[in-house]
Amino acid sequence: MNDGEQRSFGPLGRVLVIIPTYNEAENVVPIVRRVRAAVADAHVLIADDNSPDGTGKLADDLAADDTCVHVLHRKGKEGLGAAYLAGFRWGIDNGYDVLVEMDADGSHQPEELPRLLTALKSADLVLGSRWIPGGRVVNWPRSREFISRGGSTYSRLMLGVTIRDVTGGYRAFRKETLLGLGMDDVASAGYCFQVDLAWRAVKAGFHVVEVPITFVERERGDSKMSRNIVAEALLRVTAWGISSRVGKITGGKPSAAADARSAVDGTDANANADAEADPEADVRPHVGPQADGGADDAITAEAGRPTPS
Repeated sequence: MNDGEQRSFGPLGRVLVIIPTYNEAENVVPIVRRVRAAVADAHVLIADDNSPDGTGKLADDLAADDTCVHVLHRKGKEGLGAAYLAGFRWGIDNGYDVLVEMDADGSHQPEELPRLLTALKSADLVLGSRWIPGGRVVNWPRSREFISRGGSTYSRLMLGVTIRDVTGGYRAFRKETLLGLGMDDVASAGYCFQVDLAWRAVKAGFHVVEVPITFVERERGDSKMSRNIVAEALLRVTAWGISSRVGKITGGKPSAAADARSAVDGTDANANADAEADPEADVRPHVGPQADGGADDAITAEAGRPTPS
């Protein structure tokens, strides 16, 4: 019997879609309405970073009209990663079982959310993927596609993961998955936040599945992508990859590997020593093929480690 047959996944339970916003007044109302139409039982949390364009007020109006819509007002713009982490904690504290990442600008189509949730019935984490068969992007310039594809390829090679779209941000997590990722020491804030969580999930032995999505470039408002965000991602991924390789070469000794990572993350190398010294500690095995009920077109990302006997 393989790992997939040995392991059973519980019911999905309550679903919360987290939508971070900063100056998304043109988009927040239509995206929330589309989510509520696509998955009627799903709740929505708008995590607004004190948008000066009035997005927070529009979010409050939506919440006043719909008890399934909630608003988390944050003090200011602190980055995508910080907004999602705050949303994850809010959702877990309020009893949600599935937490979904979704952009406010419509690039992540709510109509495709049922596909992600179906795949999550037999997975720990589902990634909406642009770069597997069936996935695609619409209205992107060649330069943007080159950066995205190149970023995913570079991250895969540096971190040793098989996820095709490791930088994508349309994701569905089980609560237990997030609790097992060590959210308290996630330092990445921008573009590389998505890489960070995906890599943590693979390292922790969670069953990660990709399903194809169609990513549509925003039609209203301004993109938050910048050269600084891309540079941060490149720097952090490089440091994580070097840290991982040094750890393997030195037999998991903490100082060399932790120092490489802490130089970028701004963390204390000694605080990470125990985890670096025993990278296999408290790790669950990957399961095998999807159990019945998963999406037919899903692709599984494996860690490449032997399953404990």
